[in-house]
Amino acid sequence: MTCVDELPESVFAAPDRCVAVTVFELSTRVGPEAVAVVSTVAAPPQPGIVGGLLGARKVRHAPAFMVNALTDYAAGLVCPLLLPENLSILLDDRLPGDEEPVYTPTGERYTALAIRAFDLVSLLPGKSVDLRIPHPRGPREAIPVRH
Repeated sequence: MTCVDELPESVFAAPDRCVAVTVFELSTRVGPEAVAVVSTVAAPPQPGIVGGLLGARKVRHAPAFMVNALTDYAAGLVCPLLLPENLSILLDDRLPGDEEPVYTPTGERYTALAIRAFDLVSLLPGKSVDLRIPHPRGPREAIPVRH
């Protein structure tokens, strides 16, 4: 395993049982910031949704050197545990919180950690947020085309 996207195949688990950390670089009114988003491999966070939640002007995936420096983990293999206290963390509210195991990279190639989902979520600092893509509200009706 060389990146978190390979985790489900490596541990023979469903992608929604594999936890990933995505680091974003944000441009805000205050200045540049970084945020780590903990989600599942099945539902990676969208930059636009993260930016909308945080009121950022510009959002992009952080480059590998920045991920390495901010997290002390190898880019693509960031473990959600033991992230630095000065790094803002958002938790996708779709993370499992049951008694079944979830799998996460450890920062090292070819290694993964199995931990009960409830235990992982209870250990993670950060704010739980809804990272679903918003759908328009209201009735879905066809609008006639004018001639």
